Amino acid sequence: MLAMTTVVAATCRMCDTAHELTVPCEGLEAWRSGELIQVALPELDADQRELLISGTCPKCWDELFPPDEWDE
Repeated sequence: MLAMTTVVAATCRMCDTAHELTVPCEGLEAWRSGELIQVALPELDADQRELLISGTCPKCWDELFPPDEWDE
């Protein structure tokens, strides 16, 4: 059985950079229907999921919330 996918366009709200993510249609619908994104779309990494949730790309996220120098 083939899994249908779709391309989701997401633009960062901070830098206005456009991103495209290929996701399974079933997972996208599950997330839009209330399923936790990490359960509905486990194939996406944390940065990709955050882009969908908040509209913030990884670069801008790090500018907003710099890594703690003790974590490095």
